Amino acid sequence: MSSDRITAASRRRFLQFLAASPLLAGGGAAAFAEPLLPKTRVPDPLMWGPRQSENLIKTPKEAINVFDFEPVARQNVPPAHFGYMASGIDDEMTLRANREGFLKFQLRPRRLRDVSKVDMSVDILGTKYSSPIVCAPVGGQRSFHDDAESGVARAAQKGDHLQILSTMTSDGVEDVIKARGAPIWLQLYATNKWEVAAAITKRAENAGCTVLAVTVDRSGGRNQETLARLRPSDTRDCSGCHDRSSLQNSLKTRAMWKGLDLTGLRSTQSSNMTWDFFKRMRDHTKMKLVAKGILAWEDAVMAADAGLDGIIVSNHGARSEDSGRSTIDALPEIVEAVKGRIPILVDSGFRRGSDIVKALCMGATAVCVGRPYIWGLGAFGQPGVERVLELLRIETQAMIQQMGAQNVKQLVPEMIRRA
Repeated sequence: MSSDRITAASRRRFLQFLAASPLLAGGGAAAFAEPLLPKTRVPDPLMWGPRQSENLIKTPKEAINVFDFEPVARQNVPPAHFGYMASGIDDEMTLRANREGFLKFQLRPRRLRDVSKVDMSVDILGTKYSSPIVCAPVGGQRSFHDDAESGVARAAQKGDHLQILSTMTSDGVEDVIKARGAPIWLQLYATNKWEVAAAITKRAENAGCTVLAVTVDRSGGRNQETLARLRPSDTRDCSGCHDRSSLQNSLKTRAMWKGLDLTGLRSTQSSNMTWDFFKRMRDHTKMKLVAKGILAWEDAVMAADAGLDGIIVSNHGARSEDSGRSTIDALPEIVEAVKGRIPILVDSGFRRGSDIVKALCMGATAVCVGRPYIWGLGAFGQPGVERVLELLRIETQAMIQQMGAQNVKQLVPEMIRRA
């Protein structure tokens, strides 16, 4: 054991002894020792945006960062819908870790470089986009505003952002592509029934999708406690939109599931998925294939070995397992293991331009954001999404300049260090 670890361990044992010592019984000893003892649980998520109603923004242009939209969305969106979007699972350790993980890394800006012109464009699987910021898949966006996924598509078009559409979309893929004015990607929940996955995939391909992002991190159930606690406060009659009598009936109202034979479907998740699924899908579609939900470098290498076109490092916005590890913490070892063989995207917890630049310095091709643009959607509809994406672009460009880079390719690992 190193001397630093021995010192830390000795200090911890001393403080634990001090806190329990009868010689120092009483409030004084406990008050002294408690702040210094190891914590068993990190603090609850920070309240990023203003919460006093008199301080809430009234228009998208008033927002100075993406967090300003969250309390407005909380005010506008029904409790159950907001709870579905906001929740992690279990103790929500991973939800906190996704934000706190960025504190583990520090940027190393370079000076005296001409950054009067900055090119933020990136190539993602053969298509050029004006920004490395991607709209991540989020299901049921009409739950947050009537503009829904088509409104997000129009907002994405204005900033030339890649949009990834959820299998659980409110709007059909055809309508979303029309609104975006360009091809998009489809995220796929493969289910336990190949025929369903095959039908959804073929429809997406026929509509003009170019990439299928298969979710691989939802192999089991999940306990969304925030949703469970907010749902009882929702006094609406939801039976008109949500038929919970069976899984099949509940899915029939979803745009991508209408008309499918759902007989025998036990879950939208894929507890029986293996790497063979991608081999079978490769024979079924001409779309490029990406695995979404990779967190271990070993799986990233296997994805490259299996001939996948890319991966998305993701913990599903802390909605898969409560592992307590952030994606930004997992990203460096994955980049190192893949060695540039396939593009790597990343999501979960990104809220600032500095967050995005840290991932780009590590070697990510692009960064996907989810909750921030949903806050904008829930607060103001399409104009809110436009402003969220605009703010992220402004912050990202400013940070790229501060790093001394003229383009995304000049953001390199030497510009970042682990704290």
